[in-house]
Amino acid sequence: MPADESVDQFEEVPGLRFKAWISDEVTERRGAVYLWESAEAARQELPFDVEATIEGVFAVEELSRRGLAFEP
Repeated sequence: MPADESVDQFEEVPGLRFKAWISDEVTERRGAVYLWESAEAARQELPFDVEATIEGVFAVEELSRRGLAFEP
């Protein structure tokens, strides 16, 4: 589970719409999913490759601060 400060640092990334940290405790695998607000934002120089982005139809506008790390 990410610590608050490692979550907070992503709030200032230009064009980053959403980041989800994912993990599997059994296999100890971890990863992340990034969603960008535009193709231009996804093209910025990053320490990893963004293969593609898409935004579907959604009912919940607010994507920030959801998941196990933020449950009481």
